[in-house]
Amino acid sequence: MLKLENIKTYYGNIQALKGVDIHIGEGEIITLIGANGAGKTTTLMSISGIIPPRSGKIKFLDNDITNRAPNHIVSMGISHVPEGRHIFPELTVRENLDMGAFLRKDKKNIQKDLKYVMDLFPILKKRSRQAGGTLSGGEQQMLAISRALMGRPRLLLLDEPSLGLAPIIVQKIFEIIKEINSVNKTTIFLVEQNANQALKIADRGYVMENGQITLSDTSESLLANDEVKNAYLGG
Repeated sequence: MLKLENIKTYYGNIQALKGVDIHIGEGEIITLIGANGAGKTTTLMSISGIIPPRSGKIKFLDNDITNRAPNHIVSMGISHVPEGRHIFPELTVRENLDMGAFLRKDKKNIQKDLKYVMDLFPILKKRSRQAGGTLSGGEQQMLAISRALMGRPRLLLLDEPSLGLAPIIVQKIFEIIKEINSVNKTTIFLVEQNANQALKIADRGYVMENGQITLSDTSESLLANDEVKNAYLGG
């Protein structure tokens, strides 16, 4: 479904990604783990067109999307939930969800998807008229994921969905990610510092260091790998 080929991305003269190769098959959950500053967020922003790569190719469903505008990439079926959530704080929960469906014209299916996300996260139904900025961190994360789902993506990019959340909420978020994949058949590319949780729900994983992929394998193998255990899983 998605293929990154020798992706090199820069911030000015500073090279953040140094020839990244990643492939994601339809229906998979793939996780990208690594330390802070490794280039994980830049990888997602390169895919979604926020920071286009300087060289290399990104293909989605065999279409070259390397230098496409972000709105075009969204319309093709890729939704991005950024680190820090970035909901619209002044808009209500319902208005945030409506913004997620902004590019869609199929009103009947939009209503169906609205019911789906409110069933997925019942708290959003209770808070539908409340300003997004007044929600708790966990509720804002639920809103950010739901807003992305309102675009009816085939590929969902999730950047640090567990960041700053209480353990009980983290568990809920990971259960929902698994459900979105298994029930909704949405392919998921997950960037996550909670490597243990991420690998437990993923099919395969990539390890990134200093803007390069240093290891890729099945999640089961990565969880058992001594180097991965010592560096990312607490030994």
